[in-house]
Amino acid sequence: MINGILGKKVGMTQVFKADGTVVPVSVIACGPCVVVQKKTKETDGYEALKVGYEDVRESLKNKPDQGQFKKAGIPVKRHLKEFKVDDISAYEVGQEVKADIFEVGQYVDVTGTSKGKGFQGVIARHGQHRGPMSHGSHYHRSPGSMGACADPSRVFKSKNLPGHGGMLTSTVQNIEVVKVDAENNILLVKGAVPGASGGYLTIQKSVKKS
Repeated sequence: MINGILGKKVGMTQVFKADGTVVPVSVIACGPCVVVQKKTKETDGYEALKVGYEDVRESLKNKPDQGQFKKAGIPVKRHLKEFKVDDISAYEVGQEVKADIFEVGQYVDVTGTSKGKGFQGVIARHGQHRGPMSHGSHYHRSPGSMGACADPSRVFKSKNLPGHGGMLTSTVQNIEVVKVDAENNILLVKGAVPGASGGYLTIQKSVKKS
């Protein structure tokens, strides 16, 4: 069985368990993904499946990407991703991978791009404390000391400074699968997942709770 799939965040809602408990869930439209290429130990040194998600115009892909889709005999896809697989012989090029690879109660890791926050100062971006707000203070929301002067005469890399917040690859681990709608390729997972509605996600079997 393949260990992951590509999808798109639809939004959030809530569902009720049999005992009346309310569970907040994220709705993910999973695939269907199509197998574009099979990676084997003989040719690539490892076993994996390269899958594609969401049809796109051929002109939006470069020639190398167009070539692999023509070789596979499938429509051009917007996103490509490789996933590990237990038994590669169980899949063929062109075969669809749907949400039914997961089951209720299973734990998954969800990776996406976090929401962009625009330009932020060090307090909002890094959680730094402000300076005194009393009369006479000239330090309020600034980054703070840049370091020594004559030696080393530079600002070290990784210094917390103002800049663009968000828009980073983020992974939420060990999310429980609440419901699997195999017919409509819909996955409901407990809690929030990275990114805004409409953002693309990678859903994989949990590494820590496999």
